[in-house]
Amino acid sequence: MELLTPTIGIYLFIFFARVFDMTLDVLRILMLMRDRRVLAAFIGFCEVTVFVIALNQVLTGGLNDIGKVIAYAGGFATGNYFGSLIEHRLAIGYVSLQIFPQHCQCSLIAEGLRNRGFGVTKVEGEGRQGKRTILFASLKRKDLKLAVKILDEISPDVFFTVSDAKNIHGGTFPMKRKGY
Repeated sequence: MELLTPTIGIYLFIFFARVFDMTLDVLRILMLMRDRRVLAAFIGFCEVTVFVIALNQVLTGGLNDIGKVIAYAGGFATGNYFGSLIEHRLAIGYVSLQIFPQHCQCSLIAEGLRNRGFGVTKVEGEGRQGKRTILFASLKRKDLKLAVKILDEISPDVFFTVSDAKNIHGGTFPMKRKGY
């Protein structure tokens, strides 16, 4: 029993170190995409430090211990998953929302979004079935759920796309309110 404890401890150490380092990896990439270079560099330093320590544990004694390899790979996969959950929760940055409503719903949707503080721009376009109005709104990622909720309330079947917006300058965004 004494011999199993250190081995299981090493497996757990490798697994959780890899979870931690891969979670940091996802966050580092997010920070780079959001032009937060200094924070990305600091996260990268921590990430690589943990990575080297975990990898050293896997390579100590050779690659004959399949348990170490499985712990390493499992930590990698789990770290990616946790990193994506944290990234989704943080919702850092901005998105561009493009809405393609039926003509009769265009004013209702624009008004509904504007009443909640979103800036909306109407643009005339032409699609397969003729002329139509396209609505554009730039918003904080954390406000996307609210915007989609508004769209669902007004027009549940409306077609829209969401794109990542790297940089935003100016614009109209909802004010943060208590109980909001």
